[in-house]
Amino acid sequence: MAVTIKPVKTRKELKQFIRFNYELYKENPYSVPDLYEDMLGTFDPKRNAAFEFCEAEYFLALRDGEIVGRVAAIINNRANEKWDVKAVRFGWIDFIDDIEVSKALLDTVEKWGREHGMSEIQGPLGFTDFDAEGMLIEGFDRISTMATIYNYPYYPVHMEQLGYEKEADWIELLIKVPDEVPDKIKRIAGMVAKRFELKAEKLSSNRELERKYGQDIFDLVNKCYAPLYGYSPLSSKQIEQYIKMYLPLVDRRMITLITEKSGKLVGVGVSIASLAVALQKAKGRLFPFGWFHILKALFIKRPTRLDFLIVAIDPEFQGKGVNAMIINEILPNYIKMGFKDVESNPELENNNKVQAQWEMFEREQHKRRRAYKKML
Repeated sequence: MAVTIKPVKTRKELKQFIRFNYELYKENPYSVPDLYEDMLGTFDPKRNAAFEFCEAEYFLALRDGEIVGRVAAIINNRANEKWDVKAVRFGWIDFIDDIEVSKALLDTVEKWGREHGMSEIQGPLGFTDFDAEGMLIEGFDRISTMATIYNYPYYPVHMEQLGYEKEADWIELLIKVPDEVPDKIKRIAGMVAKRFELKAEKLSSNRELERKYGQDIFDLVNKCYAPLYGYSPLSSKQIEQYIKMYLPLVDRRMITLITEKSGKLVGVGVSIASLAVALQKAKGRLFPFGWFHILKALFIKRPTRLDFLIVAIDPEFQGKGVNAMIINEILPNYIKMGFKDVESNPELENNNKVQAQWEMFEREQHKRRRAYKKML
């Protein structure tokens, strides 16, 4: 039977779009499902602040009435303006191992992009950098994280067969937590703090974190991430959304804030206990019992692995040792809490500054993912 493409128009079809990923990977031990409730919010223009500057349409691939693939077509107008491109993005792409299916999906996004005046296609990318991005091309036998995409090895094979080429690569490191803070880290941290009159902030509550530093954290992220591939600045509404969504869940022992004497935030590091296994047990659902697995991983019986989510240093202080201050402050807590290793999560392969912070630790590059590009 031929492959047919169906635009997602109803809530029922959107639920099918989300659930296709769960069905395709339900027997895979390395895939980590997204939270179903989060995905409903991500794809809803009324709930996702990114729709201030993005437009999107979602498509299902069917054969003989059965769903065999899905893809989102996205235009981030803010990113296109910033990078002076006319690019349509493909995201949340999944398909069975059939080139006819993957071709039909990508042909649809290409056609949709041309109809909207676009001249190239990029992906996999989400609405913004805070969505999972990059197709896995190495590390198929490693468990994924809550912030990344897992896909089967045949995906990149299809991309190459369909004429897509590499645009950007991210690498991921697995870093061993040492038994103690390296002396060199302590020494550099002390020197930097004294020289630039910097200090690590102590927080009494998550409410204080949200009220005093919530806006500053994301303003700093906007400033630091501006030069990175495909980045579009977070809007005020997005920042407000992320503050309410994430900061109440942060364990204050796993976040470091570095400030100047004036109180200005110049560095931040945010990490979280890995929720990969908890999300697998929850099967992507909070209810009826998924919430228990997630809260257990966060607050009761933590896993031995953690995810480093954000590291941002004010450009004025980059290369001056502020990273050492972040590590010196947060590493003793990792050790006390029993963590054994850290997932770096994706770092652009040419981002030498951020990768340099791990040079003093035992580490392994265990995954690589890729954004592809094709001219229309």
